[in-house]
Amino acid sequence: QVQLVESGGGLVQPGGSLTLSCAASGITLNDYCVRWLRQAPGKEREKVSCISTTVGSVYYEDSVNGRFTVSRDNVKGTVLLQMNSLKPEDTAVYYCNARSLAATYWGQGTQVTVSS
Repeated sequence: QVQLVESGGGLVQPGGSLTLSCAASGITLNDYCVRWLRQAPGKEREKVSCISTTVGSVYYEDSVNGRFTVSRDNVKGTVLLQMNSLKPEDTAVYYCNARSLAATYWGQGTQVTVSS
């Protein structure tokens, strides 16, 4: 059974940093395109970042570009989302999604709250 688990969320003050981690069991994340998406209360889920299986191919949504960094830890087999200079509008549940031509898997989400 495939399972994705996000971790690293929490409460942080504006301007602070958090690192989210996406770990998988049952699959190897290195074989998948991995996306980070978020959903704030009352809003639609939006894509934040994506890292492909091709080295160096990453995407960032405009509002996080320059503040967030997505990367792979190939030793641990995880995907990280380093979030710096956090703003209140970054508050949301963050999800990781692993996608290949054959299948798509979702994590359960981790809450990120940016508030003073």
